[in-house]
Amino acid sequence: MTDEPLAGKAAVVTGAARNIGRAIALRLAADGCAVLACANTDAGGAAETVSLIERAGGRAVAHIADITDEDAVAGLAQAAADAFGRIDMLVNNAAIRDHRPLVEMTLADWRRVTAVILDGAFLCARACVSHMIAAGGGAIVNIGGLAGHLGDADRAHVVTAKAGLVGLTRALAAELGQHGITANCVVPGSIRTDRGASASTPGRHVERTGALVARPGAPDDIAATVAHLCRPEGGYITGQTIHVNGGRFLT
Repeated sequence: MTDEPLAGKAAVVTGAARNIGRAIALRLAADGCAVLACANTDAGGAAETVSLIERAGGRAVAHIADITDEDAVAGLAQAAADAFGRIDMLVNNAAIRDHRPLVEMTLADWRRVTAVILDGAFLCARACVSHMIAAGGGAIVNIGGLAGHLGDADRAHVVTAKAGLVGLTRALAAELGQHGITANCVVPGSIRTDRGASASTPGRHVERTGALVARPGAPDDIAATVAHLCRPEGGYITGQTIHVNGGRFLT
């Protein structure tokens, strides 16, 4: 690791055990940032993320926490501060995928999804902000979703929570800018992960997803945008929703 614009900084990344969250953790670490890789239950996945970072010469620790629990989130922030002496960045990536018709959706179903996506982002931001202020500023990046902008059948809870992240992002930007903290929302599209978009021909991908770019996105596409927002050159961008979905939002 030679070019390290985030050397001396520290980040908390939720949902970091695989896919987009892992790619973000690896990209920030490649920029010199120490990373706390948080997972809800996947201790093995979080440990593998840390191992990949360490093998590349970076610094990271794994942490297991239920981000819907206030005490657990307070412990998460303290663990990062204890490990690295500071928190400069927070990436709220943790989410739950669920599909069920509205008439079959229980209040428990609704609360389970919104608690992870929206409540978790709020709790993590609240817990980390004081550390970020003490560090002299920083960046919060919330990972949104196209469903929150386009709507989607059988996903009322997910659509609502992802749309709520946009509002939370704007509120954080308005309140925390005075402390040198930016807040932005990155919206992925069809991303090739172990649970997402499958490989297809360029024409078939456009037909299937409505994207303008004739390939599925990769976790690294999202990670690159997040890294830019966390670097010094991204420091004058705040309160924005940035679509990284191959133009799907336009169609």
